Amino acid sequence: MSKLICQVTVILLLVGALFSSKANAQSPAVVVAPVATGDDNDPVSREVREMYDAGLAYLLQTQTENGTWATGGEAGAGTTALGLLAFLASGDDPNFGLYRSAIRKSLRNIIRNQSSDTGYMGPSMYHHGFAMLALAEAYGAVDETDLWNSDSIYVADSENQRSIGQALELAVRSALTSQKNNPLGAWRYSPGAKDADTSVSGAVMMGLLAARNAGIEVSDESIDRALDYFSSMTSETGAVGYAGGLSGFGESIARSSIVCLVYAIARRKDLPQYAATESYLRKNLNERTGWIEYAWYYQSQALFQADVELWEKWNESLVRKLKSRQSPDGSFSGDLGAANSTSMSLLALALNFRFLPIYER
Repeated sequence: MSKLICQVTVILLLVGALFSSKANAQSPAVVVAPVATGDDNDPVSREVREMYDAGLAYLLQTQTENGTWATGGEAGAGTTALGLLAFLASGDDPNFGLYRSAIRKSLRNIIRNQSSDTGYMGPSMYHHGFAMLALAEAYGAVDETDLWNSDSIYVADSENQRSIGQALELAVRSALTSQKNNPLGAWRYSPGAKDADTSVSGAVMMGLLAARNAGIEVSDESIDRALDYFSSMTSETGAVGYAGGLSGFGESIARSSIVCLVYAIARRKDLPQYAATESYLRKNLNERTGWIEYAWYYQSQALFQADVELWEKWNESLVRKLKSRQSPDGSFSGDLGAANSTSMSLLALALNFRFLPIYER
């Protein structure tokens, strides 16, 4: 019953959006307040559902016709992927649900703009990592029978109409080729980089782990080599360096969260470096940091994988903080642009739903 009411709510939002002209497609519509579920047995609070519905309404209204967002800061596959992940994480059926069309638009955009030769999805390995994660989460969940149907603006572009699985395999090959040519066994902005940093490497590694979980072949050797890099960047206190070794830690909550999460998803909680990063997270739950929506995106996942009870307490605080930051149109403002900041803020909340495979414990 609660699911039905939530769907009716979003229908109302979409009806309002139909009256906006295409000229205003990138301007947010006035968001109608979502209807409460009224289901006392629903494990997700009314407050979280309202915030998430409003955020998705903003993403729906501002998605461009080609499936991405123009308000996301640096345009590219990563921006498209984060919006796609936010839709997939809602729990709505990607094949028959209200976000079906938006999901397909984003998938077509990511695949069409992927290099058919190298599998790279730019403009940086940041973007490539998030796009690889989105493809992995969509793989097997999205019915592809009409992904490239006659309604698609890409119908004439048959060269780039590969399946989600084919695109994911290409993306994995690109990431592994980049790693193979990197002396540190990790990644930085360019696919051909000879240095690395823990932030970009975290994005790529999460994409590879999600692909492996989806059944794509990723060798243990590649995973272990990347883990060796993360271990080399983790201090005894659990603070994680950015690049160039264990120097100049500065704010570390985002990086420690990234590395803690990577160890957990790679099923290497036995590593002393995992224990160190988990301890760091426990001791620095409210550490002040820049790029706050980016930090919360990883912190929520890392805490959930580490200790559900601790995550529940932290999540209550996160909900309050995000509620105070959400604009009337459903968006979240931040350093990453409205689209990326909204997508990452929603994905930090999405642990409440736990529909994405990558969120499983």
